[in-house]
Parts: sequence; C-alpha cells; structure tokens
Amino acid sequence: MTTTGTLFGIGVGPGDPELIPLKAIRVLEKMEVIFTASSTKNDYSLAIDIARAYIPENATIVKIPFPMSKNKSVMEKAWKENAGRVAAVLEAGQDAAFLTVGDPLTYSTYGYVLRHLKLGWPHLAVTTIPGITAYQAAAAATNQSLVEGEEALLILSGVNGGERFQALAQKPDNVVFMKAYRNVDGICRALEEADRLDTSVAVANCSREDETIYRDLKTLREERPNYWTLIISRQKRHASTEG
Repeated sequence: MTTTGTLFGIGVGPGDPELIPLKAIRVLEKMEVIFTASSTKNDYSLAIDIARAYIPENATIVKIPFPMSKNKSVMEKAWKENAGRVAAVLEAGQDAAFLTVGDPLTYSTYGYVLRHLKLGWPHLAVTTIPGITAYQAAAAATNQSLVEGEEALLILSGVNGGERFQALAQKPDNVVFMKAYRNVDGICRALEEADRLDTSVAVANCSREDETIYRDLKTLREERPNYWTLIISRQKRHASTEG
C-alpha cells in the first residue's frame, strides 16, 4: 500500500529572499516537486525567483497555468484541474510544495487549490506555512503602524477600484488596497472623498531592489502603477505623528 505524500503550502514573502520563514526554507530544501502558479500567457513565477537559492537543483518545478478571467466557471474549472494535478503527485507518495508570493492564504491561488483538494481529496495531508504579506513589508518600509490600540484594519482588493471602500457607511481606521495597479484612479477618488488621500502611501515592488514608495498618490495618476503595487491609508488624525 502506497503512503500518500504531504502538500506544503509555502508563502515566500513579498520579494526579499531573506524574508522567507526559516521553517519554509527547511521544508523547501527537502522537496523533490514544487508547484507554483503562472499565467496562461507566460510561465514566469516570481515565487520561484524569490526562493531559487533554497530549491534543490534536482527538484522538479511545475508551473501550473491559471487563466486571468472574470468568468467564475472558467476559474473553478482551472482550480479543480490543477488541484487534481497536485493530488496525483501526493497520491503517488511524493511530498510537494506549492509556492506563493506573500502569504499562501491571503489573496493567493493556493487558497483556491486548497479548497478543491479538501473537496475532492479530503484524505490528503496538507501543511500550510505562513509568509510575510506585502502589506506588512510595506508598513515596515514606510515605518508606520498598521493598527494601534482598538483600531481596525480592512484589507481590500483594489481590482474594482474604491467601490467597496466607498460603499462602507462607516470607514475603517486603516485600510490596505491590494492589487492597486489596475484601478488606481478609482481608489484615489474614493480616498479623496473620505479626505484621506494625503494620509495614504503606496509601495511598489516591496522589499525588492526596485522598491518604490509613493507618499503623494497623485504621482500614481501620472504613471501606470506597477503590478506589485499596494496602498495603505490611515485616518487623518495620524498625519501629525508620521514622517
């Protein structure tokens, strides 16, 4: 009887290889099969690049394509099929890692694959190793707290601009817009309406050599933001204490 393998979901952090958790490095160095998501348009993987120094030379790297589509049925089909590809390796008795940028359970493709693994192959063992998120690294890069005292932090996708933020009757103390590159104009408009544009900061390519900090968000309206761009906005009362 073949013993099934274990899947390790690993977050490799925002970009700096030194921000990969020690536990993740220890697991990676033993892996023979490593999965990571890629676009159907190319097979580039930032997660692989970040973790390259810790991946064994003889490891098999499998870049599984996911379509960039708003069609839910198309995406569900891709998630299920790719979960099956991962399950086949585990069923054969091999351990495998699934690498993601940032944290594996925060706006990550791994989360969708994990859901389908639980549905279709509930007997398979999964261990998830958390990683440092881009917004945590961005807060560190700008030397500002994400939350203090009894404050609340809201994390939003910026894909649809500032619509979700605008719809909130009561605005959160602090908000992070992930994936802010696509609809930065909408996000900026929403922050202007809430009188928070000048207490917001954007960070692109966080923790990487080409990291860029935008303390004036109007700059983002004049140039196309990088894909790896996020925005942190805090209530106005914090403006006098942050440089």
